[in-house]
Amino acid sequence: MTAVSGEPLLRVEGLRTYFPIRSGVLQRTVGHVRAVDGVDLLVPVGGTLALVGESGCGKTTVGRSILRLVEPLEGRVLVDGVDLLRLPQSELRPWRRALQIVFQDPLASLDPRLRIRDAVAEGMETFGIGANESERTDRVAELLRRVQLDPGAMARYPHELSGGQRQRVCIARALAVGPRLLICDEAVSALDVSIQAQILNLLRDLQAELGLSYLFITHDLGVVRYLADRVSVMYLGQIVEEAETERLFEQPRHPYTRALLAAVPSMDPERRGVRARLRGDVPSPANPPSGCRFHTRCPEVFARCSAEAPPLYPDGNRSARCFLADPDRRT
Repeated sequence: MTAVSGEPLLRVEGLRTYFPIRSGVLQRTVGHVRAVDGVDLLVPVGGTLALVGESGCGKTTVGRSILRLVEPLEGRVLVDGVDLLRLPQSELRPWRRALQIVFQDPLASLDPRLRIRDAVAEGMETFGIGANESERTDRVAELLRRVQLDPGAMARYPHELSGGQRQRVCIARALAVGPRLLICDEAVSALDVSIQAQILNLLRDLQAELGLSYLFITHDLGVVRYLADRVSVMYLGQIVEEAETERLFEQPRHPYTRALLAAVPSMDPERRGVRARLRGDVPSPANPPSGCRFHTRCPEVFARCSAEAPPLYPDGNRSARCFLADPDRRT
């Protein structure tokens, strides 16, 4: 795992992103989907933070909100101490280079009309990188080699490549503008297991070579242990647990985290056959439960959970949003 300096590259504080619910002929706003509801995150220089949770928990919206692909309602997104949410669009340009995103579906991310050379060079042209077309072509070839693709792929179209190759192209395209942080939004979930391993190895190698920081968004805890330094677990718009990766896997404190870990396939005979004991479906973020948002599905629920919303209780270098983690616990 990459050595981490501890200095924050990205700090997210109190991030809230709501989407209006409209109804009627006049499309009046009758409510809001609370997709992200007070999220704090920290990504250190050269480190990897994994943001984990079920589909629909809001983790993808967190990534898009950080980049202002959707506009948050409130909060702070600090990069080198600069709050990106306070900048006008005209001043975001240099930060677009520093923060890049790799999406889940590489085929949908690439323009089918562009050859691979042009797709990778597109960002360089936008930001004025490279003195001329020849220099940019040479850089594209170098980037393709770096992501372990033959430079001959420059002349091909996206549909002529495999899913793993296309994702390598998307990584090369992100690297082309010299970013410091990559937001990987389910970047390996659409790939076969063997290809997932190759892409994860590539991301680790690139981090070591280039000193990149990653925010790795995923629903799959199985890939997190290999790549991440720390993990933030998200449920229904909120962070419910945050800890160093090994500590979270060995000693999860939140019942939701324990359920997610129980669902990860294991070769350990003592863990085989263990399944998550979650009740029901994820509630709607337009109408989250009162008290603890997880209490409607929690196998360890008690009376206090439905009446009060727990804070994030700190415990050294970790925290959990659960009354079971309250040092002054009362039932």
